[in-house]
Amino acid sequence: MRAPTGPAGARIVSLGHYQPARVVTNDELSQRVDTNDEWIRDRVGIVSRRIAEPTETVTDMAVAAGEKALAASGLTAEDIDLVIVATCTAETSLPNVSAAVATRMGMNAPGAFDVNTACSGFAYSLANANHAIMAGAATNVLVIGVEKLSDWVDWDDRTTCIIFADGAGAAIVSGSDEPGIGPVVWGSDGSKGAAIRIEDREGKIKQEGQAVFRWATTGLAPIGREACAKAGIDPSELAAFVPHQANIRIIDAIARKLGADNAVVAHDIVESGNTSAASIPIALSKMVERGEVASGSPVLLLGFGGGLTYAGQVITCP
Repeated sequence: MRAPTGPAGARIVSLGHYQPARVVTNDELSQRVDTNDEWIRDRVGIVSRRIAEPTETVTDMAVAAGEKALAASGLTAEDIDLVIVATCTAETSLPNVSAAVATRMGMNAPGAFDVNTACSGFAYSLANANHAIMAGAATNVLVIGVEKLSDWVDWDDRTTCIIFADGAGAAIVSGSDEPGIGPVVWGSDGSKGAAIRIEDREGKIKQEGQAVFRWATTGLAPIGREACAKAGIDPSELAAFVPHQANIRIIDAIARKLGADNAVVAHDIVESGNTSAASIPIALSKMVERGEVASGSPVLLLGFGGGLTYAGQVITCP
């Protein structure tokens, strides 16, 4: 049997993001737990974060971001033949979020699956979209990273409630004769999986902050350099670096070790907090919306976190 083949590659053609209206400041959190604005800014770099209303679901936010990306692409719902949603905070295990999103957006029976690699989820999903298109299994893919971490946070635990937040980011990925998504570099280290965990069905997020910090600041810059090498560029040629928005000290340490001296580095964590799988597409969408990165320029995406998992690739900015 002859294997189907697709175009030479794929590229992101449009982006969209959605964040809840409610802004929670450090001062507001300090009224509930023993912390303060200066301590939070110094430790993680966060000034504020967006928190969804109790009635606002993961699917609601995913649809909002997906509709913006679709509108910006010039395509219609009927053109999308695969939906991939990256999330670790779905309300239930069944049904999956991606199929619900497809139906809500009026799509006609696309392939639909969810990806749960937590904070690296968008990069994993983008790689899967790229592979599906190159294999001829899809033509236009909607990729969404979405989280409602507020449902899984212990709001009396000052080590986690200051960090996590809610939101969604989306991308439309289409086939292209000029590849705009570089080879993915991905992997995992399950031996350190307990560093970020939810222990049972009734549990809340727990994090061993120092263990995650050491792993991220020592092991991830080489992954970024490998992704650049596979894309055929030097880190100094990057126009932007968009890592998972975990902690501003982690972001800056990786950027420094990476050698991305000429790149605009995403610091969306300052105003959005850590939104896990949503953080990369939200940050990238905002950078493009503000005109901080020129269309056609190279951007390194680097997701990392729960699992522990990581994934990175160089993309061409839409």
